[in-house]
Amino acid sequence: MSGRRVWLVFVALAVLGSQAGHLLVYQLRFGAAAQQVQAAGAHAYFPTLAKTGVGALGAVAIAGVFVVALARVLSGGPLTPDRSMPSYARLVAAMFTIQLAVFTGQELVESAAAGAVQPSLLVLLLWGTLGQLPVAMAAALALRWLMARLGSAITLIRASWVPAPEPDRFFTAGAQVFDPYRATLLLVPVADTPLTRRGPPSSLRLSSR
Repeated sequence: MSGRRVWLVFVALAVLGSQAGHLLVYQLRFGAAAQQVQAAGAHAYFPTLAKTGVGALGAVAIAGVFVVALARVLSGGPLTPDRSMPSYARLVAAMFTIQLAVFTGQELVESAAAGAVQPSLLVLLLWGTLGQLPVAMAAALALRWLMARLGSAITLIRASWVPAPEPDRFFTAGAQVFDPYRATLLLVPVADTPLTRRGPPSSLRLSSR
């Protein structure tokens, strides 16, 4: 997978992770009333979006763990992790930045759609940091573990499932018809037979007398 595709996947995962952080922000901010606030007014779409995002993240994580586990079973031992992966701090910083930007923009758009007073950007950044940073840290840790092993796991599974090339049927049939060992056994009696000189026919010998 090219570097551009890797970053597209990373951004998509960060956007999905921002919805999990959004849930945490509302839980910290509104407590028991968080679900009612999220399902009312301009936030009515959010419960479905959050469930979809969290479910997609769970499906991706399960699929990645399954691929790594299958590769370990086929290889009979642990996989060698890729040491060229970005550092954990870089992954956390990148994921947190994307999640915080998505959360802030989402809240501003919701306020504009509801016709409410725009919330303070500083307040949004504060609550966003409290909710998005823990999710970014956990997601980056899991993502780095998977990315370090997923490449070698996919390569190993592909190598294990590549079918062996079939021998040429014509060559196989010819090899079965002409067996050098059998041909040698057929020639042995002929080689052991003594060579005798044959005389002229009997009719010619009688006439010469």
